Amino acid sequence: MNSTNSVRPQGGQQLIDVCLLAGKIMLENGAETYRVEDTMTRMAVACGAEAQSFVTPTGIVFSIEGEGATRVARVNERRIDLQKVTRTNDISRNFTNGSITLQEAYNQLLLVDSSKHAYGFWLQATAAAVASGCFLIMFQGVWSDFVDAVICGGLGFGVSFALHRFTHVKFFAEFMAALTVGLLTTLFMKLGLGHMSDKIEIASVMPLVPGMLITNAVRDLMAGHLVSGTSKGIEALLTALAIGGGIATTLTLL
Repeated sequence: MNSTNSVRPQGGQQLIDVCLLAGKIMLENGAETYRVEDTMTRMAVACGAEAQSFVTPTGIVFSIEGEGATRVARVNERRIDLQKVTRTNDISRNFTNGSITLQEAYNQLLLVDSSKHAYGFWLQATAAAVASGCFLIMFQGVWSDFVDAVICGGLGFGVSFALHRFTHVKFFAEFMAALTVGLLTTLFMKLGLGHMSDKIEIASVMPLVPGMLITNAVRDLMAGHLVSGTSKGIEALLTALAIGGGIATTLTLL
């Protein structure tokens, strides 16, 4: 789809464009598979059309009865940005209740799709660092290790963010992030600045744990989307293995 041109052909093909764009935005930013399909179907029904959709974590297949060929939207990158999901849901609701036209819905979806991430890198890294320190206390660590966990968690998240941005290999980025956490924890222990290495490591990798992915996998399986639920579950498992592998490598080498 061409996301730079807001002028689309009128009629059924424009409706397909709008539904596909809405589904693509939601799928790329952390929405569950069944929610994506439901949103697309409701938008089509609002125009009196009968739609069929098949959504997987990497693509959308969508068609409207009587509109010729089936359309496909490829999803190459997935992230968590629930603000975009919420804005897309709002546009969908406004469209289905008649508050906005099809063209207005398309133009608003283009703005959502082209908007930057709701939170910048430094805010995300700071949140990950503070969360790591709080996890340390929750896991019954000692307050003297709080700063260590904050530093390890923040730098580990930063490594993951940077490597994923430049290499686009998610599991390698997470492995290296966990390896960074393990190395920093070992350094703090050798310098006498840390006291409970296991608590520091566990707390520091928590921001890397795919909690949203696991939740969506379970919800998709419960909704009957076996392909999407299984694939997301496997992706979450591989992420957990990457994190565990990074920590295990540190323990083995040092």
